[in-house]
Amino acid sequence: MATAVEPGSEPRTPTPPVALPLASLLGAVYVLAALAVVFYAVPAVYQDYVKPYVGFAHILIYPLCLIAATAVLVLFGRALLGNNPPKGVHGGIFLVISCAVAIFFLWRAVALNFEGQAGLIASLVFAGFLVFLALRFITGKTGGRWMLGIEEAGWFSTAYYKPSLGVRVRRLTILGILLIGGTGAYSLWVAGTLPDEWTLAMPFESLRSVRVLADAKYLVPGLILALTLWLGWRSVNVPSFAEFLIATEAEMNKVSWTPRKRLAQDTVVVLTTTLLMALFLLVVDLFWGWLLSRETVGVLPAKPTNPDKGGKAAQQAKW
Repeated sequence: MATAVEPGSEPRTPTPPVALPLASLLGAVYVLAALAVVFYAVPAVYQDYVKPYVGFAHILIYPLCLIAATAVLVLFGRALLGNNPPKGVHGGIFLVISCAVAIFFLWRAVALNFEGQAGLIASLVFAGFLVFLALRFITGKTGGRWMLGIEEAGWFSTAYYKPSLGVRVRRLTILGILLIGGTGAYSLWVAGTLPDEWTLAMPFESLRSVRVLADAKYLVPGLILALTLWLGWRSVNVPSFAEFLIATEAEMNKVSWTPRKRLAQDTVVVLTTTLLMALFLLVVDLFWGWLLSRETVGVLPAKPTNPDKGGKAAQQAKW
């Protein structure tokens, strides 16, 4: 018996995702471009076209503009990744950016020791060699393992891990991390050690200096707070650390806590006993000091009744 088969019902092979090294390189380029937009383009546009018309409200509008630009770029980046990104792409982006930062500072450290056009060419050759090594590492098997390992550590994921367990200990952990990071950011802001503009000296006269961050006095504490918020929330959702916190709360729930009234009574008993022991040891020390300094015993030297006369007598006896 013949059956009719629709031509369009044949299974299609899904489109293979982009290779992990290539996706990591493209993602790193996008992240660096997004950082340039947030910390360079948005402040420049704001200073020229918005700040002159808002007056004192600049203090509130400027952070909101930065937050809005960051949110838009993050959502657009997630859309570019799609629903099925290559496994390990977040760790790959972090690894590529880390390599780029390391190459830049290594090139800068070497180039600061050279002068003239020959030195510039030599430093660029050195930078090219570092880039070649970084590409070999990223596209190799070792780089792929590193990307997957960083991804599996859980620091770049937004997923919750057993959110209904260990809630109390997790909240206290987040609070502790926020206190550490918040006090550090507040100290930097109050101390006034941060410059208004963070610049980085560059080698060779043609390069001069590079502005790393404008309004560093306010943005650096803000970045520290943002990093602290992410670290606090993400740390309690990393599987290994979250399991430790869950187990800690489970053990704490097994503890038989002393009632408040009994705790106050025990505290009074401990303080009273400590005071009585201190008085007893004082009396014993004074008694034995008095007894052993008697002339009949002679273990300890007798204390002179008048130190001034005793000193004068010793001087006369010496002369």
